[in-house]
Amino acid sequence: MARLTFQRLSGATLHRYIPELARLRMHVFRDFPYLYDGDPAYEARYLQTYVEAPHSVIVLAFDGDRVVGASSGLPLIHETEEVQQPFREADYAVETIFYCGESVLLPDYRGQGAGVAFFEHREDHARETGGMKHSCFCAVERPVTHPARPAGYQPLDEFWQHRGYERHPELATQFSWKDLGDSHESLKPMTFWMKPLP
Repeated sequence: MARLTFQRLSGATLHRYIPELARLRMHVFRDFPYLYDGDPAYEARYLQTYVEAPHSVIVLAFDGDRVVGASSGLPLIHETEEVQQPFREADYAVETIFYCGESVLLPDYRGQGAGVAFFEHREDHARETGGMKHSCFCAVERPVTHPARPAGYQPLDEFWQHRGYERHPELATQFSWKDLGDSHESLKPMTFWMKPLP
């Protein structure tokens, strides 16, 4: 079993990894529940946000010198309006919330603690940033009857709860992307999970 190592990167140091991160995201997010039919040009633009946004971070997981996973985060104040709006409407101070974007990991490397490491690195980064009172992320909502849901599929709710996150159904938004097999993008319901940062 490979021994994974982790590295936190921010700003211009991320440039060299953008193409690799784009490929990784498109590969992993093809699976349920995201079913994402990825677009390299969009990925490059999306990942550029983490190069430019103050206090952003991407945590890379390495097997030797090969990137096999990644996890992103940045202060919520630097995210898009559809991400900020649910918190503004609920009277949260968005400048005190750290947003964990996503975690992707190749299947052969799962079950080795990378998920825990990704959260720990991002939360440590949020504390070091200063002024962050909460950490949050959002997850897509797919019906249990979805035709692409694999047999025996287990959502990550229990893992997230063990990390101290609580589902907040009152904090919801929608993201748009093209599902595999579809001819156009469609809106997907997203629900936020949050925890206090001591």
